[in-house]
Amino acid sequence: MPIPADGYPLAAAVSPRVQVVETTDSTNADAVAAVLADDAGWPHLSVLVTTDQRRGRGRLDRTWVTPARTALAVSVVVRVGALPVHARGWIPLIAGVAMTRAIAAQLHGIPQAVGLKWPNDVLVEGQKICGILAEAVPGEFDAVVVGAGVNTRMPRVDLPVATAISFAALGQEADEDRLLADYLSGLDRLLTDLIDAEGDAVAAGVLSAVESVCTTLGGDVVVSLPDGTTLEGRAERIDAQGRLVVAAGGAEIPVAAGDVTHVR
Repeated sequence: MPIPADGYPLAAAVSPRVQVVETTDSTNADAVAAVLADDAGWPHLSVLVTTDQRRGRGRLDRTWVTPARTALAVSVVVRVGALPVHARGWIPLIAGVAMTRAIAAQLHGIPQAVGLKWPNDVLVEGQKICGILAEAVPGEFDAVVVGAGVNTRMPRVDLPVATAISFAALGQEADEDRLLADYLSGLDRLLTDLIDAEGDAVAAGVLSAVESVCTTLGGDVVVSLPDGTTLEGRAERIDAQGRLVVAAGGAEIPVAAGDVTHVR
């Protein structure tokens, strides 16, 4: 077993491998490459982490760049060979729930304001503090890398957009080790529940867990769809496949992928 990295003892108690890198372009790219090079060396819940990521990627191929030492970038290898393929779309949602809970546990005085914007952005009082990106490892049936970037020490002046927020901008300090340990524990627990339920998110309690933290539900939204069109309506619910169901034009339309904007 690899020697636990100094600085993350709580996370190392949860994960079989915590590898810290001083700087990198992308923890997700590094983790994918590492699994391809040494599959056995990266068991379930292995972690690659840095506080200096130079070319992070978000959903829809957006770049994610932060000043050094102001954000926590972490990629987790999850082994999901026992999870039916049709249920793997729940992985980023599960990660979103786990991170929402982990961040809420860190914030003092405003935990009720922490929520999940479907499918996997964590918001505090409507502002983004964390984004998540899950990607399958090419040629590896059972391996998925789940990347997350959390704005920790970033001062308000360095926030990239007005809709972003950080622990520091909220006047709070993140315990990064505890945050990571809580996230890993929650991620593993929900994945295990889904696997035990043979991919049935309702029976596993995963659907209800997502709904309990999802601030998108019940609000008016604009969804930018992959084909370039937009859908405007009311976010009604999440269905058994993890899709966002939007009421628009007298119909209920399930959305499997898209960029959601909450309409204020």
